[in-house]
Amino acid sequence: MHPDLRTYADLHADATALLSRWTATSPAAATNRDRTLDLLAAGPVALSRAHRPGHVTASALVLDATGERVLLCLHGRFHQWVQLGGHCEPGDPTLVAAALREATEESGIAGLVIDPEPIDVDIHPVSCQGGSLHYDVRFAVFAPAGAAERVSAESAALGWFPPDRLPEPLADGTVQLIAPALATLARRTAG
Repeated sequence: MHPDLRTYADLHADATALLSRWTATSPAAATNRDRTLDLLAAGPVALSRAHRPGHVTASALVLDATGERVLLCLHGRFHQWVQLGGHCEPGDPTLVAAALREATEESGIAGLVIDPEPIDVDIHPVSCQGGSLHYDVRFAVFAPAGAAERVSAESAALGWFPPDRLPEPLADGTVQLIAPALATLARRTAG
């Protein structure tokens, strides 16, 4: 195995196990989960952005403590509002850790809490490596009360929005995260 790919071995095992046992939140998510598992059959390389056919990424829809607002990022490169997230890094032990790291880095908020079950899997084209696909595994993340965001180098802006009044232009696939994220919050507060 190439030395760079050994660093993704644990993350690959985690991603495969997580998606193999995950009950999808929609028929589209189930199809995308299965396609992502097919991609993961290529081995740890499927987590590296150098993998031309596509690679697994991790993202997070951040909700405030009440679920009355979601935090979105106006992406600096493609100028659309989107959930936080991005590429897995060699040091990420799990997809949950990768999504939480990305949410923390991009929001500037300390004390975020992530639910360990995905809320969606989405596959979309990106310009990585001259054109590729992101197989994005998405999680619900909860900000502590009084959290104050800080714009990162990857964002043109950050903003809190009511789930039923999201900003435009909104990236494709972001709105589909609202219902499963709110259902996750309801499950967590009921339990």
